[in-house]
Amino acid sequence: MGKRVAHLIATGFGLGYLPKAPGSWGSLGAVALMGIIGPFTHPAFQSLIAIILFLAGIWASNEYIQSLDNKDPSEVVIDEIAGQWIALVFFAPTITNLLLGFFLFRLFDIWKPLPVRLGEKLPGGLGIMMDDILAGIAAHLCLKLINQFLLS
Repeated sequence: MGKRVAHLIATGFGLGYLPKAPGSWGSLGAVALMGIIGPFTHPAFQSLIAIILFLAGIWASNEYIQSLDNKDPSEVVIDEIAGQWIALVFFAPTITNLLLGFFLFRLFDIWKPLPVRLGEKLPGGLGIMMDDILAGIAAHLCLKLINQFLLS
């Protein structure tokens, strides 16, 4: 039972199995969820979701990779979901913020500048999660600057 739950969480309830660019599908899942529940939830609740995604992601990723040779399989997208969520927390879920947040997160996740790249060096599920968490923080900070200086 626990292994099946871990696999569901790790693959973003199957988003990671979609063809072509599974990380983008995971990110889009987070964007869609924020677009749906964001208008009705307090930022503190959204922050709690980010923490739960991070902790559940570490556990689920560790469980998932135990039986594999690949230590960061592409179908594991809980890391993209958590990182994308962090990029969007505290922003009004407008189409502009959701799209900019998506593109900024994907940019940092794919580009992996320092210190984002350093997150991959950590072991196990923490390493799977941490580079995307750092990419989410970088995207969040850029989106904050854009909102502050260009969209206000």
